Amino acid sequence: MTSVMPWERPGSKIDDRHLQRLAVIYVRQSTRQQLVEHQESTRLQYALVDRAVALGWQADRVLVIDEDLGKSGSSAVARTGFQRLVTEIGLDHVGLVLGIEMSRLARSGRDWYQLIELCALSGAVLADTDGVYDPGEYNDRLLLGLKGTMSEAELHLIKQRMWSGRLNKARRGELAFPLPSGYVRRPSGEVAFDPDEQVQTVIRLVFAQFERLGTLHGVLRYLVDHDIQLGIRLREGPDKGTLEWRRPNRMTLQTLLHNPAYAGIYAYGRRRVDPRRQDPARPSTGRVVRSPGRMACDDPERPARLHHRRPVRDERGETGGQPRPRRSHGRDTRRPRAHGRAGALRTLQPAHERALPHQHSKALPEYVCARDMTNYGAQKSCQLLNSACVDAFVEQQVLAALTPAAVEVSLRAADQVLAERAELERLWAQRLERAAQDADRARRSHHLAEPENRLVVRQLEKEWEGALAVQQRLGEDYDRFTRSSPHILTPAERQTITALAGDIEGLWRAHSTTTADRKEIIRAVVDKVVVTVLGTSEQVKVTIVWAGGTTTAGEVIRPVQRLQQLSYYPQLTDRIRELAGQGIGANGIADRLQAEGFRPAKGGKRISAATVRDLMRRLACPAGRVHQHRPAPPGEEPGPDEWWLKHLAAELDMTTSTLYAWINRGWITTRRESCWPHRLIAHADQRELDELRERRTRPPGWYSRRIWTETAETAEQQTP
Repeated sequence: MTSVMPWERPGSKIDDRHLQRLAVIYVRQSTRQQLVEHQESTRLQYALVDRAVALGWQADRVLVIDEDLGKSGSSAVARTGFQRLVTEIGLDHVGLVLGIEMSRLARSGRDWYQLIELCALSGAVLADTDGVYDPGEYNDRLLLGLKGTMSEAELHLIKQRMWSGRLNKARRGELAFPLPSGYVRRPSGEVAFDPDEQVQTVIRLVFAQFERLGTLHGVLRYLVDHDIQLGIRLREGPDKGTLEWRRPNRMTLQTLLHNPAYAGIYAYGRRRVDPRRQDPARPSTGRVVRSPGRMACDDPERPARLHHRRPVRDERGETGGQPRPRRSHGRDTRRPRAHGRAGALRTLQPAHERALPHQHSKALPEYVCARDMTNYGAQKSCQLLNSACVDAFVEQQVLAALTPAAVEVSLRAADQVLAERAELERLWAQRLERAAQDADRARRSHHLAEPENRLVVRQLEKEWEGALAVQQRLGEDYDRFTRSSPHILTPAERQTITALAGDIEGLWRAHSTTTADRKEIIRAVVDKVVVTVLGTSEQVKVTIVWAGGTTTAGEVIRPVQRLQQLSYYPQLTDRIRELAGQGIGANGIADRLQAEGFRPAKGGKRISAATVRDLMRRLACPAGRVHQHRPAPPGEEPGPDEWWLKHLAAELDMTTSTLYAWINRGWITTRRESCWPHRLIAHADQRELDELRERRTRPPGWYSRRIWTETAETAEQQTP
């Protein structure tokens, strides 16, 4: 690799202008497997350093870029090494780009011709094992274009051959691909049931519950409620083939239920790759489910089906010809967003990435983090809070950041950055001046030496070359420094920014400003909003990450359902006991609490006297015992196992409003007084009290799931 071709000798296409710059050796292998199994190609590419030295470059002026080992050359998006090469060429730091062959540099016409154009503009030359090419010359440019076209065509031919072979093997039903849970592949290539009977039992249970319940989430909730895990065999790594038990999740169950292998069908091509969705850094991305041209054929060697009686689902979404029951009372999920922070909200508990905006029928928007509930069958959402408190905080901070004073501070900060930049510029100028002086001093010392003193002349020549190399490296570093310089605002831009910030709050509140306009303003200055609810309390930590990277942290108060959720509930109860012990009534205690800063759970400025009385009764305060019900009419007093509603609510530790809702649903038996005020008297013996307490502990959504389950069971019983 150190031999020099006749056309490569100095004076042909490589001159002093090229030798003064860097010689870049670009090293790349397409896959990690090639790095392990084909190491000779990597050694050949690293050996190109000797060839660059033979072409006239000094060893310290040869730069090896090997950051793209194990990456495909089909795109430059994920290749940081190629991007670095392009940057150095654009800065006029490169005189030679050397590769073992042109396909190592790029296999995409767009990237290849961009590289050729940059080399032609900067005067750099390219070289491979066949020769040296100057992109500025027509013949060499034509030859480089042919080499790039051949590299791109070669990649397509390789892919086409591999795809044709895979497709032909799939038509015969012999293409082996990873099997779903419940199946294993024997060393002979045959497909068999998993030898672990528990794995088979769980798979059959999943399909049986899906046919009974009819919903994926219903199956997930069933598995979570009964603590049933899925058996998964590892497909790679040192423990390949080992059985692991993992908690069920929505994606795994969805993949399992849609897999035609459980119906005894060999299917290939169910997914295709959409180039618009594919990430070049991750070749496995961009897959689109349910490709219309997919292949499917019965597999005679596939063992009997694992699931219960019927196939999974056909393309019409039916199960064995019987359609699944569907909800007829569902709401349209395409709701308009009345709040402007939904697109930027993030949550931190438990380290999830996105909070979904949810809006009730009463138009009270909320932020809900339902990842665990949706994907892992949790009984409740991770976080839920009213959006008003977060929106108000973000709006306040955004308006504060856009006020004239804040804008003036930002402009002054920009001036400080520019002043600091100017100071660095002066330091760089001094370094460059010192390097130039050292090089000039070395030059003059070399010229003043007597030619007869050869040893002295050689030493002075080395010092001169070293000073020139230091000066050149400093110049290249200074070019990189200047590329990162910030944008300098012109006087016109400063005047425009100041004028817009003059009445930003008035523009924000104006009727002509739509919600979409406010969203656009927020997204221009805010990168994301991180929200963390502290337990079940009313305290919420909010962190705003601005577009420039700085953060603003704060704390807001959200409405909660019960007083017990308040972070200061112990202090509140202690204060009520203390005031009640002083003989102060409920109204007086409510006034004292308001003056001392205590606030109700659901928002507002004052804890009502009725709430204070309820707390006094629960805390068995002296003033609480004084309050008694108006006596019932003769003969209508509460008998054994009968309760006034307030007494029953205190016994069950719940609100009377919830009791009224249960009465309307028929869960509590009541009778009414014959005279005014016609109060309700509830009947609840010990057995009924236990049932009500059990009903009290049921998670949200339990009744809706129960209705859906009963509907599915009824439909299954009516199936002939």
